[in-house]
Amino acid sequence: MKQEYCQSCGMPMEDINLYGTEKDGSKSQDYCTYCYEDGNFRKPNETMEEMIETCVPFMKENGMDEEEARKLLNDSLPHMKRWKK
Repeated sequence: MKQEYCQSCGMPMEDINLYGTEKDGSKSQDYCTYCYEDGNFRKPNETMEEMIETCVPFMKENGMDEEEARKLLNDSLPHMKRWKK
């Protein structure tokens, strides 16, 4: 099975329990449970910049330095479904 990443925050979705849910209760193939629930984004008005600020502390907890985390997010988030213009 190929590695899926949340198309909102970029988190690896390594476990079915990390997948968000659609309105019908099925698992979202695109978004994680932290970003998406019942067919809607948990923070629908969140900007990409706010998402980056939310994600950096979690990435630091997992051993990444802040500069590296910010660069990865700034490089990857604009290409994800939620943030593509």
